[in-house]
Amino acid sequence: MIGIVNKDQLVMNGETALNREARALALTSIESAVNSVDPKRLLESRLSLKNSVIHINGYSFDLRQFKRIYVIGAGKASGSMAEGVEHVLGRRITDGFVTVPYANKNRTDIIELHQASHPIPDEAGVNGARCMLEMAAQARQDDLIICLISGGGSSLMPLPRDDIQIAEKKEITQALLKCGARIDEINTVRKHISDIKGGWLAKKAHPATILNLVLSDVVGDRLEFIASGPTVPDPTTFTDAIMVLKKYDLWDDVPKSIRKVLSDGEKHLISETPKANDEAFKKAYNVVIGNNATASLAACRHLNSVGLNTILLTSTLEGEARCVGTMLASIACEVSSSGNPVRKPAGIVAGGETTVTVTGKGSGGRNQEVALAAASRLDSMDGIVLASASTDGVDGPTDAAGAIVDGKTLARAKKMGLTAQEYLAENDSYNFFSEIGDLVLMGPTGTNVNDISMIVVR
Repeated sequence: MIGIVNKDQLVMNGETALNREARALALTSIESAVNSVDPKRLLESRLSLKNSVIHINGYSFDLRQFKRIYVIGAGKASGSMAEGVEHVLGRRITDGFVTVPYANKNRTDIIELHQASHPIPDEAGVNGARCMLEMAAQARQDDLIICLISGGGSSLMPLPRDDIQIAEKKEITQALLKCGARIDEINTVRKHISDIKGGWLAKKAHPATILNLVLSDVVGDRLEFIASGPTVPDPTTFTDAIMVLKKYDLWDDVPKSIRKVLSDGEKHLISETPKANDEAFKKAYNVVIGNNATASLAACRHLNSVGLNTILLTSTLEGEARCVGTMLASIACEVSSSGNPVRKPAGIVAGGETTVTVTGKGSGGRNQEVALAAASRLDSMDGIVLASASTDGVDGPTDAAGAIVDGKTLARAKKMGLTAQEYLAENDSYNFFSEIGDLVLMGPTGTNVNDISMIVVR
């Protein structure tokens, strides 16, 4: 079971009985949410094998009709998913190759788990992508490819198109992450400078049958943006990719090789990504085994089980992190003062993925910035807590999953000579919460369904 390693200390940081109680409830609900989307358990609960027939979400595949079964994929959760597939299918698997982040601790007997870098791609990821394509290319019409896809897959299987170098792909990835681009915008660019994303993996695997098992980290579960959609049709175009770069004033600074590929694509000088009418997708089947709603509803069930009136605001939350933090804190204050939209004692859950437009020189992540912005709105309130965390255990380029705040957070910080607004202005939420001891620490969880924010009002 996944747990918050410093939970006891975070609870004790609450300076009143109500705050300590609310902190404990919020943190335990985060643990419930993360454990509900354990990839191995999710896959094993949905994928079954009876009399040589695979059953999952209404689909059935008679393994006697296939000569070989290959397992490929990439993502933060794909190692656990690979363990689950092996547990269900065992020696029926012919071969497999799945790329996972460095320090992955999953163990498999048949499927090779290849480690590479996330979120910034590296040469190990390039080599892994080539191995996946080679395995897919050797599949024939009477073969089955099970593709395991989860968030992080885009960075873990980079295969730059034409003359683009991996260092150049790193450069554009870092620039897009820093400027506050949404994940769908980032992946629109990634797909059009890649030889494996945006449906190209399915194209290379044709005419094999593909069963695509997905753990979604994209708001709305749009398959074409999860890990940049390697096995699904791509509705975006080269023009869309160029527009994203121009929107964030990056076009003029893009490496020449990337600008050339995108410009050539817009002029129809090179092939567009495969679209919905392509033959490659007629034998491709897609199943989402878990998403943010899975985690958010699990959090609601936990809060309800301990006597709180519970409401799920949304599992598709988006927006600038600091604005979202202020909004969530305002809702908490409204619940406390008027009982709307739910009476206290209350548990309020909001899942999704915010963005941070980096203008300062500090360190932090989406969830830490949500919490820091919320602290100002909650100042002096008692019994109201907001905790926000990434389900993968890694919030931005930090070792924290997120942070927790209550109505005493600013007063505690002030005693230490810290001013929340100054840290927020520098996008330095990590160092703020590190100083006051309110970082939520989980370590890599092996799953990834975006972020989850918990509000408890006692």
